[in-house]
Order: sequence, then C-alpha cells, then structure tokens
Amino acid sequence: MMRQLSWSRHRVLLGNVAARVAALVCVFVTTLVLARSRGPAVVGVYALLHVLPGLVGTIVSSGLPVAAPYFLAGPDRDDARMPSTLAAMALTGGAAGAVLWIACAPVVGRFLFPDLSQALVMLAGLAVLTRLITITAKSCSQGSEDLPGSNRVIFMEQFMFLPAYGVLWLAGIHGFATVVGGLLLADSATASVAWVRLVRRHFFRTATRPSLRLARRVASYGLRAQLGGVMTQLNLRLDFILLTLLTGPAVLGVYAVASKFAELVRILGMALTYVFYPKFAKDRRSRALENARRLIPKAAVLTAGAIVPLWIAAGFVIPTFYGSRFGSAVTPTRIILLGLALDGVAGVIAAFLYGVGRPGLYSLAISVGLGATLLLDLLLIPPFGTVGAATASAVAYLTTALALVGIFWRLGRPERAARWDDAVPSADAG
Repeated sequence: MMRQLSWSRHRVLLGNVAARVAALVCVFVTTLVLARSRGPAVVGVYALLHVLPGLVGTIVSSGLPVAAPYFLAGPDRDDARMPSTLAAMALTGGAAGAVLWIACAPVVGRFLFPDLSQALVMLAGLAVLTRLITITAKSCSQGSEDLPGSNRVIFMEQFMFLPAYGVLWLAGIHGFATVVGGLLLADSATASVAWVRLVRRHFFRTATRPSLRLARRVASYGLRAQLGGVMTQLNLRLDFILLTLLTGPAVLGVYAVASKFAELVRILGMALTYVFYPKFAKDRRSRALENARRLIPKAAVLTAGAIVPLWIAAGFVIPTFYGSRFGSAVTPTRIILLGLALDGVAGVIAAFLYGVGRPGLYSLAISVGLGATLLLDLLLIPPFGTVGAATASAVAYLTTALALVGIFWRLGRPERAARWDDAVPSADAG
C-alpha cells in the first residue's frame, strides 16, 4: 500500500499510526496504574468519563469535530469566516453541553456513576467543555494541513492524564476525585497547547467575525456526520454503559481492558480515515474514488495480519500486566478481534464518504451496526456478561464494515461514477 502513496503522505500516515500507538500505550499504563492501585471499579469510572463527555459535546455541537476538517480542507477552505466560526461553535457547544450534563447529573448520575457523589458527577460536567475544545482543536489541525500538530494532540490527550493525576495525588486529593480532576487538567493542558499551535501557524490570521449562516452549514453537515460519529461511539461504548447498568463497574473494568487491547487493531483503520479524509475532500471525486479502490484491498490484508499476534499476545499480556483479577478479559479480547477483521476497509471507505461530502451514507452503515449492537447487548449481556458484550461488538463491527462495502460498491459502479466523475464535493450532499 505504501508504494501507492506519496512519500509525504506515507510519512503522515506512519506519524498518525505512531501517535495512536503511543496514545494507546498511555491508556494502557493509565488503566494499569488505576487497576493496580484502586481496582476494576475505578477503571470502569475512568473508562466512562473518558468517553461520555466527548460524546455529549459532539452531540450538542451538532458534530462539530467531524465537520471541521471537511470545511477547512474542502471547497470552503478559503472562507475567512471559517476559523472564528468553528472556535465560536466549540465554546458555545461546550458550554451548553456542560450545563446539560450538570442539569441531568442528579437523575442520571446514580445510574451511571453509583460510586460518585452528586457533586463530583456535576463537576465532571466541565469535561464536556474541555473535551469539545480539545477535540475541535485537533480537528482544525487535521483540516488545515497540520497533521503533525493533530498527531501531537492525539498523543497528549492520553499522556497528560497521569501527570495530572499524580499532581492531584501529591496535593492530597484521592479517590474518584483524582480521576475527575485529572481528566479536567489533562484536557485543559492539551487544549492550551493545541490552540496556541494553531495561532502560531496563523490559523486566525485572516479571520473575520463568526458567521451564523456558515455555522448553520457546518452544523448541517455535522448533523449528518455526527449521526455516524455518535453511533460509532455507541457501537464502541454502548456495551460499557449497559455493562455498568446490568452488572456493575467492576465487571466493566475487566471488559474495558479487553476492549482497549483488542482495539489496538483499529489503529490502522483510524489512521487511514484521519489522514485521507482531508485529502479526499480536496480531490475531485473521480480521483478520490480511484485512490480509495487502491487502498481497500491492501488495508484489508494489513488489518487481518495484525489480528494474529494480538490474538496470541492477549493470553499472556493481560493477566501478566493486570493481574489474575483480569484474566477473564482474554476471551472477550479474542472475540472482539475477530469482529475487527475488516476495520481497515471500513476506515478507507469512511474517509472517502466524508471527503466527498456524503457523511449521511456513513451514518446509514453505522446505524445497521448499532442496531445489531443494541439487540445483541440486551440479549447476551445478562446471561453471558463480558463474553456476551464482546460477541455483540464483534457482530456489530463486521455488520458495519459489510454495509460500508456495499455502499462503496454502489457508488463506484460505472453508471453512477460517470454522473459525478468531475463533480466538486458539496456539504449539502446526502
């Protein structure tokens, strides 16, 4: 596959893979520290707070982090109103999401975070603001041809938690408050570095006042894209929520280790989506289609090849590093790995659909997988626990990938491709 890429694109892809590997190593070390010092329940709370605030922020902002790269790399890239509009949407959406979280905390908190005080759950609502500001900066770097800067954010948003956690621990703050405070401090530090880099790269140099009309267009694209993004997160983490509700944080802690280990294989697929999404947005559709066709079979081979060593390693890495209490995570890990066999293919097609302005089709494919996740989670988690959740996830991953292959095949048929062969991507497309 790498011979098909320019040397610069080759380096960018490898850089993104390296950043994601380093970030996952940081997550591994973090969960290891929390597991060894506080046990599975704390790991479960960390896993939920690592996901839910960003999910709420993405929903409230109408998919801003997903839409930003398209508008910065696509046909609207020279619009001087774009930088200030995106920044204003991040601040507004983050603040609104934080208020929503805090308002819902008295009702929802006791179900999702039974071990946390109401005040601590409400404090965690600030993470909606800090998360959205951070991931929007990452998306702006991605769309403005600063993938090295974006890679830095990918690493820092995982790395900074442990230093923040350590500072709070040394300051005499312990328990779940250390986890909540650590996440807030980590996001604040990462967001500061990311936005300062954008300013230094003249992101706002020609910026004018924010535009409400432009914000509506970003939100329109983002709404269609976020359906897929949110459903992807639900596909990835609905089992986390249901395991918490049906079995408790300790079981979730074991499953979180299994899920994170298996998702190492997703690094290539995520990197392909991340790197080629802005590239496809710049290209004519015919060229984007041709490049995607070249990448798909090679991505499939590389992804399948990565599963074998991870399958073998799971049997001794998880119990060795996490201890005997996490030995039951090995079987769920291997089940999830089977379901991720086509993840690289899905990553290329996702980048293509986003880049040519068809995020709604990606959302359609994800909805098929989400339906399988919800149905199978409810059927399999009560009797089988973590193994049932892993089986549901594996089936959902494969279902989603096959749906994306079907959509790509339909779009790539000669009679369809001929109609938009030289068309310019539009944010108003379906």
